[in-house]
Amino acid sequence: MEKRVRVAALLAVLALLIGSVGCDKIKARDQLNKGVQSYKNGKYEEAIEHFKNSVTLDPSLVTARLYLGTAYMQLYVPGADTDENNRAAKQAIEAFQSVLDAEKTPPEAKSHALKSIASLYYNMKDFDKSREYYLKVTQLDANDAESDYMLGVIAWADTYKTAADIKAKVGLKVDDPYVKDKEHQKACEDVRAANADKIASGLAALDKALQIKPEYEDAMAYENLLYRRKADVECGNPDARTADLKAADDWTAKTLAMRQAKAERQAQQGTGGITLDKPKDDDK
Repeated sequence: MEKRVRVAALLAVLALLIGSVGCDKIKARDQLNKGVQSYKNGKYEEAIEHFKNSVTLDPSLVTARLYLGTAYMQLYVPGADTDENNRAAKQAIEAFQSVLDAEKTPPEAKSHALKSIASLYYNMKDFDKSREYYLKVTQLDANDAESDYMLGVIAWADTYKTAADIKAKVGLKVDDPYVKDKEHQKACEDVRAANADKIASGLAALDKALQIKPEYEDAMAYENLLYRRKADVECGNPDARTADLKAADDWTAKTLAMRQAKAERQAQQGTGGITLDKPKDDDK
């Protein structure tokens, strides 16, 4: 008798727990929907509170975590170095990281979270961290041309800044050629030591992006830019520098040709193109 009472009591408790869990999941989705509505209306801080409530009610709801990170991203202004702005970026990164840390996160959600974190770090000028997360995207999806392209963009932005800083110390602008004196040659060696490997990996990433998307004109444009950075580290090798600058000019020409070809295709599609009627038997 006592055993039956204990079992009955246990079943009653489990029923209450199951009902509570189910109720929390319903409330979590209600908070998620309210957050989405606030987000669409541009009320990002209001949306954040709804998404936070949703995550608290149902920690397994990955969509709420993604929206939370995205709402924090909307509060972040690239280039504004203030405590409030940096805090928004940090909170966005933490929300997206929680997506990566969650169990059974779908690959699409992981990819979105990785790209968002990478983008935030890029806008914060933390190129090493941005590179790290875009590389994770390419490991997750070997055919993600956009992430390979961004690896090329990061390589250019990173090496451009480094070259500008080093060359400024010897009175040169970033694209000024070195002259044959010890001070300039030392600067060239310093730029090469800092940039050569990053330039090579960036060019490899852009090549891969173009293998995936042969008409990727933005990737072509950055091939040009990175070959100019490569020319800048050909210390004491004028032939290699000339070859790199020629490669850069070739990529500029390819970029312009691709843009023109796309514009012509779009114009033709806009007018419907020219359709030739199939000849009739008596026209033969």
